[in-house]
Amino acid sequence: MNILKGCAFILASTASASLMLLSNTSYADTNPSTDTEKTLSPYFFVKSNDPSIDQLPLKSTDVKVNITGVIADVVVTQHYRNEGTRPLEAKYVFPASTHAAVYGLQMHIGDRVVEAKIREKKQAKAEYEQAKSEGKSASLLEQERPNVFQMNVANILPGDDIAVVLHYTETIIPTSGKYEFVYPGVVGPRYNGATESNNGEAPSGVKEPWVQTPYLKANVANNNTFAMDVNIHTPIPLQTISSSSHQVTIAQPDKQHASLKLAANTTNGNRDFILGYSLAGDKIQTGTLLYQGADENFFMTMIEPPKRVTSTQIVPREYIFIVDVSGSMGGFPLDTAKTLLRNMVGNLRPTDTFNVMLFSGGNTVLAPRSLPANADNIERAIAAINQQNAGGSTELLPALRAALSMDKTDTRSRNFVVITDGYVTVEKEAFDLIRNNLNKANVFSFGIGSDVNRFLMEGIAHAGEGEAFIVTNDAEAKLAATKFKQYVESPVWTHLTLNIKGLDTYDVQPQKLRDLYADRPIVVIGKWRGKAQGSISVSGLTSSGQAHYSLDIKESLISKDNAALRYLWAREKIAELDDYSKLFAGENDQEIKQITDLGLQYNLLTQYTSFIAVDHIVRTKDAADTVNQPLPLPQGVSELAVGAEVPSTPEPEFYLMFALAGGMGAYLRRRKQQVRKHNDNQTSAK
Repeated sequence: MNILKGCAFILASTASASLMLLSNTSYADTNPSTDTEKTLSPYFFVKSNDPSIDQLPLKSTDVKVNITGVIADVVVTQHYRNEGTRPLEAKYVFPASTHAAVYGLQMHIGDRVVEAKIREKKQAKAEYEQAKSEGKSASLLEQERPNVFQMNVANILPGDDIAVVLHYTETIIPTSGKYEFVYPGVVGPRYNGATESNNGEAPSGVKEPWVQTPYLKANVANNNTFAMDVNIHTPIPLQTISSSSHQVTIAQPDKQHASLKLAANTTNGNRDFILGYSLAGDKIQTGTLLYQGADENFFMTMIEPPKRVTSTQIVPREYIFIVDVSGSMGGFPLDTAKTLLRNMVGNLRPTDTFNVMLFSGGNTVLAPRSLPANADNIERAIAAINQQNAGGSTELLPALRAALSMDKTDTRSRNFVVITDGYVTVEKEAFDLIRNNLNKANVFSFGIGSDVNRFLMEGIAHAGEGEAFIVTNDAEAKLAATKFKQYVESPVWTHLTLNIKGLDTYDVQPQKLRDLYADRPIVVIGKWRGKAQGSISVSGLTSSGQAHYSLDIKESLISKDNAALRYLWAREKIAELDDYSKLFAGENDQEIKQITDLGLQYNLLTQYTSFIAVDHIVRTKDAADTVNQPLPLPQGVSELAVGAEVPSTPEPEFYLMFALAGGMGAYLRRRKQQVRKHNDNQTSAK
C-alpha cells in the first residue's frame, strides 16, 4: 500500500514539474533564457505548437549565375511566405563569398517592386525599425562579416509571398589552371564565449546577436529548397566542367558555352555548391576587359600562367627566412618555428639559394649573401637555428628593410618568409612597406603560436598577394612547410613591370606586380579616361631570359557586360582599406570614412553600409512576431558543434527524465522525513 502511495506521489510530482517546465518551451527558439543569452551562442530550434506563427518563413532560395570570362554575376532570390495567421518579421543569417561585391537588392510584394537604397549602416537600421513600427513591409540587408550576411524582412502578412532579390559579382581566379566558382551554402555554428565579465575575467565573446542562430537537429529535415542555374561563356574553349558537391545536369552546345542546372531540393543547401572547370591552352595568356560608364571607365587585365609547367620553365629561386626570436617567442612558439624552418630549408632544391635572418631588438643574418642550398649550408643553417634562444623586443620593420637591402647576385625570384607571432603595433607600416616593394620580393607570412596576431599575418598576405599560414603546434609545422613548398615552388616569370602606353589610367591596383607562379595568375584592375587606345604590356624574366607580352587596347572588348568591373574595383579598394580600419577602435578614423564613402558611391554592401527597401503602403496595425529562420547543420558537422552553452530547448524525453528525477527526489525526501518521525516517536515512547 505504501508503495502505491509512493508511486502516486511521484507521478503527481512528475506531472507538476513537467507542466512547469513545458509551459516555458513554446518560444524557446526565439526567446533564449536570460542566463545563456550572456554568451549569444547558437542553439537548437524547437518548433512551437502555436499554429498562428509560421516559424519557418523562408521557403526557397534560387540562384542564377552568369559567368562571362572570369567574372561571375550572381542573382539570389529568397522567397518568404507566411503560412500563419499573425504578421511576421523574418531574420535569416546566410553566407557569401569573401570576394563578393553586393551591388543591388529588390523586394517584390505581389506586383510591386521596391528598389533598395544604400545607406550608412546605422541610418539603414533606423529606417527599417521605423517602417516596421509603422506597419510597412521592409527589407534590410546587413554585412556581419565579409562572408556572413543577415536579411531582415518586416511585416510579412498572413498569406504573403515576398521575394527578396540580391545581386552580387565576383572574379573567378584560377589556381593550378583550374577555375572554381563556389556558392556558400550555410553559416556554420560559431563558438562565442561569455559577452560579460565573470568573476573578474574579461569577456571572451562578442556582443553580436547574429551569432545566436537557431539550428535544426541532424535528424530534422530542412523545409526550404535550394536550386542553382549556371551559364558559362568564355572566349577560350572549355576543356572540363563538373560539380564536386552536387549532382547537376550539364549541357554544352559548343566549346565556349555551357549550362548547369541543380534542381530544387530541401537537401541541397547544407553544403557549399562547388563548380570547377578548366580551359584549353598551355601558354601564358594575357587579356584585358574594358567598361565605359557614364562617369568612370574601368579595366581589368589578367596574366595567366601556362597550364603545364616543365622544370626548364621554372625561374631560379631565392628564399630569405625572417624569423622572430624576441621574448614573446620563447618556449613553444620558437620551438615550433625551428621545426617549421628545418622542414622548409630541407625542402629546398640544390639550384635554390637561401639565407636566414633572426630578429628581435636587432637582426643578424646567416651570411652576407644568400647561400646555395647544398647539404653543408643547410646543416649550417639548422645548427644556427637549433642554438637560438628567445629574448628582446620585436623590431619587425628594421628586419624587413634590412632584407630588402640585401645584395642580389642574379635575377632569381626573391621570396621573403616572415615567421613570427605578430606581437607588434606596426601593422600599417608593414603593409605599406610590402605593397611598395611588391616587385622586389614576394612576401609570405607564417604565424606561430596558440594566439597569433592573425590580422598581421593575413594583412601581410593580402599586401603581398600571397597566403597566410598559421601554425599552432609541431604537428602542423611539417604540413604547413609542404603546403608552402607547393604554393611557391614554380615561379615562371619574375621581376615584372606593367607598362601602359596611350591609355590614360589611374587608381590601378596593385601598383607593383609580384612574380607569376605556375598556380596563380596576376590580376590588375583600375580606371581609365579618354579614348580606349594604346597598349598594356608586361615584361620580365623567364628561365629563357627577358620576355615581353603586349596587348593592343583596340583588340580588347568594351562591353556593357563588363559593368561588374566598377564594383570589383571598389570591392578591392575596400578590402585594402579594411586592413587598416581594423587597427583602430574609433568610429571616425579616415579608413572607416573612406570605406563608407566607397560603399555609398558605388552602391555596395560593406561593414559600414547596408541596403534598405521600404514599401510605401501601411499594411498592418498589428505588431509583428520576430522569427529567426533556423539553419540546417552543415553536412558532416556534429550536433556537438552547437556547443554546451546553448539556449536550446531539450527534447520532451529530457523533461520527462528530469521530472521523474525530481519526483523521485521529492518522494525520497518525504519518505526520509516519515522514517525520522517514526524513529523519534519510538524514542519518545521508550
